Amino acid sequence: MVRIEDFYEAARRSGLLVDAEIDGITIAVDFRAPDETILDGLALSTDYSMRFPASALPSLAAGDTVAIGGSDYRVCDIRSIGDGSEKRASLSRL
Repeated sequence: MVRIEDFYEAARRSGLLVDAEIDGITIAVDFRAPDETILDGLALSTDYSMRFPASALPSLAAGDTVAIGGSDYRVCDIRSIGDGSEKRASLSRL
């Protein structure tokens, strides 16, 4: 059986992930920053998030600060994906 950590390592080697630094620890994450329309299409807002193996950051909590690509983000919410081996953190830019 293939572990989620193996998928993330393969994606990192392929250049599909970016480095995130949390409390001095650097890990490769799937960082997303898609725009979404708000106010009935009158404005755009960015919904920042990152996905990562749960084993890579077991102590990550809401309120923690994450540095990605030279910008700082605050963790707003963390949710488990699928069987819990992967997590998705919603972020807000500081």
